[in-house]
Amino acid sequence: MAVKSDRWIRKMAREKGMIDPFVEKQVGGGVISYGLSSYGYDIRVSREFKLFTNTYGAVVDPKGFDPKSFVDISTDTFCTIPPNSFALARTVEYFRIPRSVITLCVGKSTYARCGIIVNVTPFEPEWEGFVTLEISNTTPLPARIYANEGIAQVLFFESDEVCETSYADKKGKYQKQSDITLPKIAAKV
Repeated sequence: MAVKSDRWIRKMAREKGMIDPFVEKQVGGGVISYGLSSYGYDIRVSREFKLFTNTYGAVVDPKGFDPKSFVDISTDTFCTIPPNSFALARTVEYFRIPRSVITLCVGKSTYARCGIIVNVTPFEPEWEGFVTLEISNTTPLPARIYANEGIAQVLFFESDEVCETSYADKKGKYQKQSDITLPKIAAKV
């Protein structure tokens, strides 16, 4: 398994629609950078956020998550995450991961140096959709997250053989998500 280069990412984006919209080069200059890099792709956070709140005294329970734990925010500028709190968001980009590929996603250093952690699970083989992002403010101060700017980098790893069972094969519960998706548990079979 090897990390893939900018040439491979460009080819897969053009020919297979792996990343849509696809930005062919790094965009910076007054914004937190995004677009194609040497060995990855810097994704953007969209304008929609779900900001965690404890107004209703909810308990964080992955088996029974209460949607009232969030306040919905839409902005073209920035979302402010309170101290020691978090927000969910989604990417601007839609992904279609090939069957022989898995990704890892890591936060951008610009945010990490401000105490902001971006957590994203791997995009499994044949997963597709907008990525739900978890953005944690680990500081005792409010933190700004800039809409439509870079938030994290995706690294693509291609295996020398195709997996036996892909995310699509197992009908994964987060397949083809189009909005910020809250945690859910698959039904018992």
